[in-house]
Amino acid sequence: MFDHEKLDAYRRAIGFISWATTILDEKPRRGRPSVVRHLEESSTSIALNIAEGNGKRSVADRVRYLEIARGSALECAACLDVLVVRQSLSSDVASTGKSTLVRIVSETKLIEGCSDHPGTGGDPGQNFGSRGRHVPPLDLPRRERRSSDPPPRPLIDHGSPPP
Repeated sequence: MFDHEKLDAYRRAIGFISWATTILDEKPRRGRPSVVRHLEESSTSIALNIAEGNGKRSVADRVRYLEIARGSALECAACLDVLVVRQSLSSDVASTGKSTLVRIVSETKLIEGCSDHPGTGGDPGQNFGSRGRHVPPLDLPRRERRSSDPPPRPLIDHGSPPP
């Protein structure tokens, strides 16, 4: 098993591709609307970028691929919205797919922003993501919180201005 296959975000992305394929198979191959072709391409892009990013040694490269995967997930959500507006897909079916996409986006943010692992195996001075946060290797398992750990950072800090 490859390291990226252990990631929940990757597994969920593969599951979304399978789900989206059922929608895609209902549409004719020839003369597909561009939004359907785009859904096919962007859903595939999510999994491919998570896998490729997980194999990069440079933290900056890993972060970049995760950002691309997140962007592709957002594109898929927009494609589903377009299909609903065009009455090619029910809103209930679209909601099912979008709930999976929300999880993928959240999980890729967690992978990128995780700060409880020392070292990344990358070059010295390259251990920080695009937002100045420490980014660990993607294949490390989560560990239990210890009493000696600093308190967790709040998800939203309303007291300080954005960087």
